[in-house]
Amino acid sequence: MTKDAKIFVAGHKGLVGSAILRNLQLKGYTNFIIRSSSELDLRNQQAVSDFFANEKPEYVFLAAAKVGGIVANNTYRAEFIHDNLAIQNNVIHQSYVHDVKKLLFLGSTCIYPRDAKQPMSEQELLTGPLEYTNEPYAIAKIAGLKMCESYNLQYGTNYIAVMPTNLYGPNDNFDLHSSHVLPALVRKIHLGKCLENNDWNAIRADFSKRPVQTTDGNASEHDITEKLNAFGLFQKDGRVEVEIWGSGKPLREFLWSEEMADACVFIMENINFDDLKGDQQEIRNCHINIGTGEELSIRKLAETIQSTVEFKGSLRFNTEKPDGTMRKLTDPSTLNRLGWKHTIQIEEGIKKLYEWYLSH
Repeated sequence: MTKDAKIFVAGHKGLVGSAILRNLQLKGYTNFIIRSSSELDLRNQQAVSDFFANEKPEYVFLAAAKVGGIVANNTYRAEFIHDNLAIQNNVIHQSYVHDVKKLLFLGSTCIYPRDAKQPMSEQELLTGPLEYTNEPYAIAKIAGLKMCESYNLQYGTNYIAVMPTNLYGPNDNFDLHSSHVLPALVRKIHLGKCLENNDWNAIRADFSKRPVQTTDGNASEHDITEKLNAFGLFQKDGRVEVEIWGSGKPLREFLWSEEMADACVFIMENINFDDLKGDQQEIRNCHINIGTGEELSIRKLAETIQSTVEFKGSLRFNTEKPDGTMRKLTDPSTLNRLGWKHTIQIEEGIKKLYEWYLSH
């Protein structure tokens, strides 16, 4: 990519897209096409067709998606499969129609089977049943990577699919109902600290910035307390308890989103589809994992956040709630061989995220 190449970053306001846009800007790229979801509904086939016809991007980062944690995935199953299929079908196909030079499709390691061999290499795809709670989202992402692969094989396009592990970082989703585990725990434990300090100004400020469903910082103390209770924050006899879904035993891997963005730009600048085919007789599974290859338990994650936030209350693991997949460790050896490796460890990342949360 030349520095003045016309680049479309789809989903530029989200965790992934915003990190990619910042990385490109830091590396000297200047010619961006960006649209908010209100300006361009990527689910709308005609709107996407018109956009590509008018703007003619040369490179596309497809980071737009409907995403969420275990509750959102399991609750809004139809939306997770419909919206993601619609977005990626429209953008990938119009990229082909309008001769986009290269496209990077962002998926997720939830594409791998529930009981995949650990750590999960790219070859584990489609070797077993998916985790039920996020199956619709996973199927959509599998369809996206296979769409990239199929267009490459039939039309000679240069589309690459990457599967990042669990991400966290600036512009993360901290909504208590729909966020992923790490940002949700950062917010809940922060609110727990505010509660134990009886700092209602801080609690109201938090609710004003990020209302919890329909409850904002102007609500009564009673209503805010009810909402805190509903999401697992309790105060009794001066002691605050934060409830966490599951046993705390599942192991998870986390990658700082800005490092993920750096990996994506590295791949876009240096790696082509032909580099990934290898000597396969039947060409398949040409996606690339992006991860750390390191894991920790949800309990250890929560305790690390507790220490960072300086919350003195207690953590209670609700074993009546689902754990999800017990282990999901990425094998990033393909990407490492291609020349990229992460550097930010989880303790540093949590500290950076909490500082960002407090300042935003």
